[in-house]
Amino acid sequence: MAGSIYQINKGINQSIEFKGLKAQYIWYLAGGMVMLMIVFAVLYIIGLPSVLCIGLVGAAGAFLVFKIYSLSRKYGQYGLMKALASRQVPRYVKVRSRAVFIKL
Repeated sequence: MAGSIYQINKGINQSIEFKGLKAQYIWYLAGGMVMLMIVFAVLYIIGLPSVLCIGLVGAAGAFLVFKIYSLSRKYGQYGLMKALASRQVPRYVKVRSRAVFIKL
């Protein structure tokens, strides 16, 4: 037992990261790629030429990758969720009656 070496995991409680993508953006990219494969299959089954299908899906895939990477850089791990949540908060609350304040 004295000769065994244990490796220390220093990544505990840190978000997952893959080639610069952080946390949930990895899943967004994976889901987008799956959707693009489905779109390719549908376009191919419809009868469009395969070169056109590859071109359309390739362009959409490039746009998806650039957009996901820009979101990951701009908002970070939790920033996108915070930005979406801040849109749900009203700017002000209208109270049409003072009954709320009178009934203590």
